[in-house]
Amino acid sequence: MLVVFVGSVIFLFLIDQVYEIIRMVERIATNANVNLIYVETILKIIGIAYIAEFGAQLTKDAGQGAIASKIELGGKILILTMAIPILTVIIETVLGMIPGS
Repeated sequence: MLVVFVGSVIFLFLIDQVYEIIRMVERIATNANVNLIYVETILKIIGIAYIAEFGAQLTKDAGQGAIASKIELGGKILILTMAIPILTVIIETVLGMIPGS
């Protein structure tokens, strides 16, 4: 229980910095004329990675290594699912650059 409490307090302490980083990334993307949908998707992917890692570490600390592995696998599958639209755009862009396509 102490691990969950301390982890939550640390997260709440850092939430303002995380918010500023997200706003900075969005400003950079806007200035670079990047579609914000892709930036938001990438930020969601990063969030999933952090949450999955946090959950896996909690379960490992509780002595449940098998459950931790399943949490990590679930996080990876969610990340892959969310990345498919971005990968599709990248592949279409590369194919569009190839002459004769």
